[in-house]
Amino acid sequence: MNSVLEKIQELGIVPVVVLEDAKDAKPLAKALCDGGLPCAEVTFRTAAAEECIRIMAQEYPDMLIGAGTVLTTEQVDRAVAAGAKFIVSPGCNPKVVKYCVDKGILITPGCVTPSEIEQALEFGLEVVKFFPAEPSGGLNMIKALAAPYVGLKFMPTGGIGPDNVRDYLAFDKIVACGGSWMVKGDLVKAGNFDKITELTKEAVEIVKESRGK
Repeated sequence: MNSVLEKIQELGIVPVVVLEDAKDAKPLAKALCDGGLPCAEVTFRTAAAEECIRIMAQEYPDMLIGAGTVLTTEQVDRAVAAGAKFIVSPGCNPKVVKYCVDKGILITPGCVTPSEIEQALEFGLEVVKFFPAEPSGGLNMIKALAAPYVGLKFMPTGGIGPDNVRDYLAFDKIVACGGSWMVKGDLVKAGNFDKITELTKEAVEIVKESRGK
């Protein structure tokens, strides 16, 4: 498995971050690291995303920073130039996936159907994002898809939180879960980074419990 994927699997949870203002990037990165989750998927949904990735990568070089909601090859270039170590897309766009594979950039595209999964397998991918997880059938759907695609693993995101993440993590075909409950926008906007650290620590404990560590 790719070394970045190994690190993601080790962490178990990937905080999915939406940042509206670059000034929040450094304190949020610190809060996540202090909480024991030195990882963030910064979504390209905002104008500040690229700068936030750059700040996090510079200030916390040991942190695993990825870019989420990546829809174009141009966004891939911008994200990687800013310091992103992995790319996450909501769907399985063959052009974007091929671009990343050809450049040796880790990408986990969103797949919820057998056809999308086979498209991802065609590019030699080992892990796909299952998104949106809960609306698409959740853990039962993942188990059903995992049966025929024996070598494939999943990173479910969407509707996952402290109430159901244990069930997901207990399934051995799940590398990690994406989640935003510890980095909610209102906490970031309020500057409540201590609360983010607290929620992150709780998330780390959930991973340990789920995996019997």
